[in-house]
Amino acid sequence: MHEMSIALAVVEQVESAARPSGATTVNSVRLQVGELAGVVPDALAFSFELACAGTVLEGAELVTEPVPARARCGPCADTWPVGMPPQLSCPGCGGATAELLTGRELQIVSVCWNDAPVHVPTHEER
Repeated sequence: MHEMSIALAVVEQVESAARPSGATTVNSVRLQVGELAGVVPDALAFSFELACAGTVLEGAELVTEPVPARARCGPCADTWPVGMPPQLSCPGCGGATAELLTGRELQIVSVCWNDAPVHVPTHEER
């Protein structure tokens, strides 16, 4: 199940950004997941929960945003939804020189965390 390796990589990347910034907890991580990325969202959510255990991300919500696959034909510039299974020949002219525009994404879009409270010296401490 490669979703576990993806989840571990996400946790590692978020931790490497959150800890030096003083984050005490991570509330949520938002990922874009392309239709053709080969990721099963439920398996990723399960793996993410396991990967977060014992880290600053423990209890964080994983929000996945599906990105539909779209392609563009070189000769006629027509664009279309690729779908599953992928249709990579142009529905307009029948050309087979499609360029995949979207659908392979697997990226962290945003992270929401709580920072450690800032200590403000009292009058006596100054």
